[in-house]
Amino acid sequence: MTIYKAPVEDVSFLLNDVFQIDKYNNLPGFADASADVREAILDEAAKFSEEVLHPLNASGDIEGCTRHNDGRVTTPKGFKDAFKQLGDGGWLGLVGPTQYGGQGLPVVLAQPVNEFMMSSNMAFSMYPGLTQGAMAALLVHGNDEQKQKFIPNMLAGKWAGVMNLTEPQCGTDLGLMRTKAVKQADGTYKITGTKIFISGGEQDLTENIVHLVLARIEGAPAGIKGVSLFVVPKMTVKADGSIGAQNGVSCGSIEHKMGIHANSTCVINFDNAVGTLVGEENKGMQAMFVMMNEARLGVGVQGLAQSEIAYQNAAAYAKDRLQGRSLTGAKSPDKPADPIIVHPDIRRTLMTIRAFNEAARALVVWTSLKSDLAHRSSDPKERQEADDHMGLLTPIVKGMLTDVGFANAVAAQQVYGGHGYIQETGVEQFVRDARIAMIYEGANGIQALDLVGRKLGRDGGRAITTFFNEVTAFAKDHASDEAMKPYLAPLNTAVQDLQKATMWLMQNGMKNPDNAGAASTDYMHLFGLVTLGYMWAKMAKVAQDKLASSGEQPYLKSKLVTGKFFMERMLPETSLRLSRIQTGAASMMELPAEAF
Repeated sequence: MTIYKAPVEDVSFLLNDVFQIDKYNNLPGFADASADVREAILDEAAKFSEEVLHPLNASGDIEGCTRHNDGRVTTPKGFKDAFKQLGDGGWLGLVGPTQYGGQGLPVVLAQPVNEFMMSSNMAFSMYPGLTQGAMAALLVHGNDEQKQKFIPNMLAGKWAGVMNLTEPQCGTDLGLMRTKAVKQADGTYKITGTKIFISGGEQDLTENIVHLVLARIEGAPAGIKGVSLFVVPKMTVKADGSIGAQNGVSCGSIEHKMGIHANSTCVINFDNAVGTLVGEENKGMQAMFVMMNEARLGVGVQGLAQSEIAYQNAAAYAKDRLQGRSLTGAKSPDKPADPIIVHPDIRRTLMTIRAFNEAARALVVWTSLKSDLAHRSSDPKERQEADDHMGLLTPIVKGMLTDVGFANAVAAQQVYGGHGYIQETGVEQFVRDARIAMIYEGANGIQALDLVGRKLGRDGGRAITTFFNEVTAFAKDHASDEAMKPYLAPLNTAVQDLQKATMWLMQNGMKNPDNAGAASTDYMHLFGLVTLGYMWAKMAKVAQDKLASSGEQPYLKSKLVTGKFFMERMLPETSLRLSRIQTGAASMMELPAEAF
């Protein structure tokens, strides 16, 4: 049986002290998220995650989802009741607009709540996560009728939402899609085609499922420029908002997967299903990108979440498992052996995971705050800078956090030795569940290409210039602080590595695009390391100031030690990444295809 304890103290430190979100009380929703409200929400989210969702994680993995002959899908025992509690508790409406029944609270408060739920039960959390993404797309691009028809029931947890992009012949290259839409006299469309890998595409948790579907209107331009977005409910909705007959939407099969067994990943067939256009004709990708970007940030949090629960269980095991003696003499002489946590290599593993988790959590909170600024600030310059940040950092949050999150789950499994490879201890599930986060919502190689090929040069490099200016200004402001030198010196070196890599790409990527492609993954990880280093420098400064004013606090002391470990043993990886980038694409591309 695995354990999980939501990191409420760490989140509170970030919200209250590092990012000081009370400073933003002038923004809509922030004044409602006062310190006591934040504490209550985090405590209740922790309780729900620890006591309701986590006990269903292993059993849901073993039971999985079942498709019946009539196309219905049932989820594991306990999931339906848990989803009802989720809806009744208002968790789906945390950041939703008040006019549709939501609470209108900031995203910066909601993302930590999402982390708790993803850690406790990743497969379950995908159902509300996709619903939130679908609502985001409808709120931005849907018309008033669509919003009134769908959003209130989705916020209440009565209806769920999913996205339908992938088809058997097209994944990343959506221009190849064949699902077609035929316009009807009443302005609706008949949708016909097959979508695959649809997470939550059919389930028994809600009375309706709102499908957002990419399809090609008859006569539309070829390629991605001819793709439109439609909202296609599983059950038709009458004029009064009540549910009507079943639409032409059915589950053809469910996938048998490596992990996330408790989430129904479906083949969905649309057979003259009635849908309505979301946004403009042939502008579907603009609307879907709202949902995709929301989902990509959520998937990045999944990487952190699986890393966190894997760490917690590995640390508990290391303190309990007796094997061998400490290299510096017995630490538990009254026992037959010492707990394995005395061994430096076990400490290396645990500290590496922990140092990543705490910085990644800070990065998520920082980026979530920027999301709030982009959507809620009345200052155009502040909105622009926040939007730039989101565009630049989204591929890093998705790509780097899931790459490292999976590696950390594997490292935590290694702490268990052979016991980590068997089902009973539960840690192998974290490895299996974490693996998908590197693949879906745009495989991580695509995230790296997006960063290098689109985001760096956008608006003349405005976003990355702002990032460099912020980090170097922070380092300069605290350069005279002796206590900050262990954090700032490595950060300055890492920033220089990132600047060199960026310059190399500018000089060599345009000349030979393969150079950019060959460098992209290393560049994404180099950039990610610098962002985590910046987060650690900010946290270290706050921890030092709080210690100076309040005296000994074990949490703050641990924070400083963990940050120093990151700076000494993890951040220097930027030099390795830089060396790889600067080798270019020659040896990578030299062999002919038939030699592989």
